[in-house]
Amino acid sequence: MCGRYAVTTDPAKLAAEIDAVNEVPDLPAPEAPAQQTLDSVDAPVRSRWENYNLAPTTTVLTVVDRHAHDDADPSDPTRRIRAMRWGLVPPWAKEIGKGSLFNARAETAAEKASFRSSVKSKRCLVPMDGWYEWRKAVADDGKTRKVPYFMSPADHTRLFMGGLWSVWRPRDAGPDEPPLLSCTILTTDSVGDLREIHDRMPLIMPSQWWSDWLNPDAPAPAEMFAPPARELADAIEIREVAPLVNRVANNGPQLLDPVS
Repeated sequence: MCGRYAVTTDPAKLAAEIDAVNEVPDLPAPEAPAQQTLDSVDAPVRSRWENYNLAPTTTVLTVVDRHAHDDADPSDPTRRIRAMRWGLVPPWAKEIGKGSLFNARAETAAEKASFRSSVKSKRCLVPMDGWYEWRKAVADDGKTRKVPYFMSPADHTRLFMGGLWSVWRPRDAGPDEPPLLSCTILTTDSVGDLREIHDRMPLIMPSQWWSDWLNPDAPAPAEMFAPPARELADAIEIREVAPLVNRVANNGPQLLDPVS
């Protein structure tokens, strides 16, 4: 599964990096907290989008290919950066809910009512620096505890995970009220050494597949929903990190430091 991750880019930089249109409105940087707890990290998040401890229901960056409403050539969708709520809300839902749909199993998503329509025409990419996972371990006192790990590319490049997205409007919404865009991250069986941490992992989407994956006018090939190739998994570095990440309130680059 994938319930926490880190990303340190902003929409404008991401758009320039992958030649996309930035559709994310400018937002002010958050203020540093007036007081931090003893076990919190020292440094506040430096910008609105630099987040080392993203959790479900947070607004996250996504990549989509969509046609313009006034596009005269429907065969030419445009790559776009959009902000979405992490935790997919199906179009038919009566209310937003609590974000339980932050992950979807890649092998069964097309069979689930919550994801079926998104699999057909609303697939996205979720950029991240890496993701966290917890491995069960037995302590000296015999009790089981969960040890956090951070998985990221050994060459420090960015990861793009396969995801699904949706458009939701409350039933009493006015004609000018914007819809809620929300997304989920697809997961698959872990590959290689990643299986030692957890039996599930986010679905890594290699760049050569992006056009077919994001194409809103055609289904994605079945092989794109399969576990990643072994070489992709072997390029992921696994390192144990401090339990600071266990609290969503803790946020900063210190969360990525390896435990000595």
